Amino acid sequence: MILSVIVVLGSLVSVLVVILVRGAPALSVSMLTQSSTGGYYLGGAGGILNAIVGSAYLVSGATAIALVISLPTALYLNEYASRSKLASFARHSLDVLWSVPSIIYGVFGFTIMVYFGIRASLLGGIMALGMLELPIMIRAMDEVMRMIPLKLKESSYALGATKLETALNVVARQALPGITMGVLLAVGRAIGDAASVLFTAGYTDSIPRSLFDPVASLPLAVFFQLATPFPAVQQRAYASAFILLVMVLSLSVASRLLTRKATAYVIK
Repeated sequence: MILSVIVVLGSLVSVLVVILVRGAPALSVSMLTQSSTGGYYLGGAGGILNAIVGSAYLVSGATAIALVISLPTALYLNEYASRSKLASFARHSLDVLWSVPSIIYGVFGFTIMVYFGIRASLLGGIMALGMLELPIMIRAMDEVMRMIPLKLKESSYALGATKLETALNVVARQALPGITMGVLLAVGRAIGDAASVLFTAGYTDSIPRSLFDPVASLPLAVFFQLATPFPAVQQRAYASAFILLVMVLSLSVASRLLTRKATAYVIK
């Protein structure tokens, strides 16, 4: 057990140290406040503001869509079809979708976009990331809701509450910490994914002004910078990776804090 903990912590520290050491020389304020220019990937001036804002747009839109679909689905699986064959089939399907490589979501999204004549854009990236987040959110919420004591629901019914009222006021509230964790887990997976947005979101040096404009993202910015033969640009790739890692770790810390605050609603 001790050896396993050392391996896990050692891996995390190693990743942090390597990325920080190699990317520290390229970290600067201008990198965070300027968008990339035409010569940025040849060693010219500029930054990755377009990729940071683009990632925020993509993840925000995808998370909003996934949450609107995931919460009602999880509530339905637990309150209206908890022991049915439909629920078992749905859970099995979601488990399969969770394990599907993200490139498959990108290819599927690209196929749909070609069919409807939509080019690589912010809208396409949101659709692909939304599909990627859906099974993660639904299964996380579903597992948390299944842990809520049956007696708590029966008490709600005994007081005259309907199934819908019980689902919203009892189940959802008791499961709020788990719902928060599920959402942030999906966000952490989406913000670091490059394969699903490679064909659907495209890439650009500017910040998109509409849903139909191409958009940059941090994972692709890291990929494109690391693929260049210029050492200075490769250093920027590690700096970009460090910024992405900080964002993911910040989400993890935020999930802990929000979960701790949301636990106040849980009956112990």
